[in-house]
Amino acid sequence: MRVYFFVLVLLCSSLSCVFADANENATAKNNKATAAAPKVVIVYLSRTNNTKTVAEFIQQAVGGELVAIELQTPYPENYQDTVEQVRQENQAGYLPALKTTIKNITSYDVIFLGFPTWGMQMPPPVKSFLAEHQLGDTTVIPFNTNAGYGIGSGLSDLTRYCLDCRVLPELQLKGGIERDGVLFVMEGAYAVSVKEKVQHWLRTLSVDNEKIKGLLQHQSAKEAAP
Repeated sequence: MRVYFFVLVLLCSSLSCVFADANENATAKNNKATAAAPKVVIVYLSRTNNTKTVAEFIQQAVGGELVAIELQTPYPENYQDTVEQVRQENQAGYLPALKTTIKNITSYDVIFLGFPTWGMQMPPPVKSFLAEHQLGDTTVIPFNTNAGYGIGSGLSDLTRYCLDCRVLPELQLKGGIERDGVLFVMEGAYAVSVKEKVQHWLRTLSVDNEKIKGLLQHQSAKEAAP
């Protein structure tokens, strides 16, 4: 009887060691994923919260910080007044002063940059942001919402202000049409569809980019952690 008891104790001890090792290995993998996670910031301009919602979907997928581009003097609430002001700013090459500043922006491994299409261009505040922040050779990933007419000159605007950046393929989505009174559209079934498109876009980027792959793996490990 004592022999059986002794064997049982040894068996239980061995199993405990096995489970303990498994738990330690899982913890080590999670810690490694956390330590290896690239540093990311998601910067966006959003007038009707459509671009903001896309930015939030990206954050859910890769983590990181959300930073809204804010002006020292906001645009008029009236749509037509804003259109006219933006037209004049684009014509004059004027860059409005911003309230938003990110210190040590080159410390980020990845910068997502979101903006709507205004007048078939990148909005002046986003140009201001790029002009005020020297991004160097940082990886920049644009995402865009528009009224169905596309990104316009947004990508060429980006490369003009960000000469040395590594720009990855953008995501373009249809947002509201403020001219027609269609404002926030990122809700219900459309929001579900947009979120799926965001996830597919990120997975596609991760195939050829280790930083995006690392971000997705980090978020996955974080969600799976007990």
